[in-house]
Amino acid sequence: MFRIVFTWCSLAMLLLSFEVYAQDKKVREDGEPEAATGYNQKKAFRAKEYIVNAAHPYASWAGKRIIQAGGNAIDAAVAVQSMLTLVEPQSSGIGGGSFILYWDNKTKTLHTFDGRETAPADVGPYLFMRDGKKIPWKEAVVGGRSVGVPGTVRALEIAHKEFGKLEWRKLFDDPALIAENGFEVTPRLEKLVALDIHPGLTQFTTTKVYFYPGGKPIKAGYVRKNGKLARVLRGIAENGSDYFYTGDVAKRMVNKVQKAAIAPGKLSLSDLKNYQAVKRDPICGEYRKYRICGMAPPASGGISVLQILKMLEGFDMSQYSPNQADAMHLFTLASKLAYADRDMYIADADFMPNPVGALINKTYLSRRAEDIGLDKYIRRARPGSAYPQAFLQKDNSYDLPNTSHISIVDKEGNAVSMTSSIEFAFGSGLMTDGFLLNNQLTDFAFLPSRGGYRALNAVEGGKRPRSSMSPTMVFDEEGELMVVIGSPGGSRIISYVAQTLVGILDWGLDMQQAINLPKVTNRNDYTALEKGTTAESLKAPLEAKGHNVRVIDLNSGLHGIQIKDGFLIGGADPRREGIAVGQ
Repeated sequence: MFRIVFTWCSLAMLLLSFEVYAQDKKVREDGEPEAATGYNQKKAFRAKEYIVNAAHPYASWAGKRIIQAGGNAIDAAVAVQSMLTLVEPQSSGIGGGSFILYWDNKTKTLHTFDGRETAPADVGPYLFMRDGKKIPWKEAVVGGRSVGVPGTVRALEIAHKEFGKLEWRKLFDDPALIAENGFEVTPRLEKLVALDIHPGLTQFTTTKVYFYPGGKPIKAGYVRKNGKLARVLRGIAENGSDYFYTGDVAKRMVNKVQKAAIAPGKLSLSDLKNYQAVKRDPICGEYRKYRICGMAPPASGGISVLQILKMLEGFDMSQYSPNQADAMHLFTLASKLAYADRDMYIADADFMPNPVGALINKTYLSRRAEDIGLDKYIRRARPGSAYPQAFLQKDNSYDLPNTSHISIVDKEGNAVSMTSSIEFAFGSGLMTDGFLLNNQLTDFAFLPSRGGYRALNAVEGGKRPRSSMSPTMVFDEEGELMVVIGSPGGSRIISYVAQTLVGILDWGLDMQQAINLPKVTNRNDYTALEKGTTAESLKAPLEAKGHNVRVIDLNSGLHGIQIKDGFLIGGADPRREGIAVGQ
């Protein structure tokens, strides 16, 4: 059965004393949303046996070949993520981190694996400060200072050792072969390079040569070979994760970080050698007749997605048509409250206990939901009284948007929901052995304390930065798997996943229809409506209810699978280039 986290903390009687201060608006808008690269209408993909759904066709097909060869969902995930390192380098890869949910259909047990990056042992709480002030986000992102210890390879390895069917070495054949022979650059990658959104992309020689062949931005249709990555993937295939975390590959990573031309970092050989992926209990809770499960801290998505849904439970969302103004008013108020709790309370629980049980407690959330109503509006939500010690400070991390999500259901009904990231587009900008290194340390709070109150998500050596990644699974009344979902999108991931689940569970949409919904978000700041969609019509009615509305690009990257009436229904986000494949 499900293994559930209930770290019960007594509910505090008094609201925590804290100072609410405004986020740097320029940072918020420069850092997110992710650059728009087009919209391609997609239809739901239906299959009977299995589906692999990822952010790039090469990756989806690599996973399909593994399942056709007798592999399972975990085997396929290894191949898919390895391929994404090559063909979607701006979003995820072996130089970053991941959260993995694995559903063992035979034992009806959900397992989760934490492959989040860790801070190097020698960094401290003032990593991103200078003269008592936080440094600008662009300065923080670029170079070695922002690089955390990558976790994806170890996480995939420990998951495969426990649940994989095929030999580990066979899972890298396609990615290594394509890396060696070359892949065709897509229009999306061309646009992201041409937009020059990463200030360091042209400032590091190795990265510039790779993305600017002949001195010009890479073009769609160009066949990009990556022999160095092919060698690394084959080394990992034959020797396991130690090939990546020790030896020459590790030495080159450390050298790249410590000797970076911009902002040298603290990554060391011992940091890499000592890195451990962690198996954790999932976060699970009820929403109406369904069971929603996600990832525990340092991921915030498992708690926050569940909070949003639970706070909506007292409202009949099914009475509204999809994205009706009143429905989105209620949704954004619930989102505000959830984000307020997230910013205050959620961080790496290995360093300080998080009030997980309190945050998902039915009574606590019912009280939080008292602030939600058709005739109510919250200008700025305060965190609830979920922790008995008043020494915490609201967070101020940037949580930038480039990420990727994989959803897989195999022939035996096992499933993977895996979200991976290198943080900002093209990570830190540093490239070694054919892969980009992350800038995940910018997910920590830049200000470790304020007014005498500590930020739970402050930088510490060995600590994992909080993440908004929200790989999620939903189960029916009999405990059978019915939805596998997740998305990229920085701090908006939580909203993207929650809105999609409302679409499926309350409005009866299929997976593709729910993913297609024009996006509406509120991170306890302003209500964002997706530009160029019917969501723009919500501006006037929401403003009439008090909302500060902005119409902007909202580029989710949802990839999901729905199990219904004996079929698997795959949905891929039309805002990206991914596809669902299967049989």
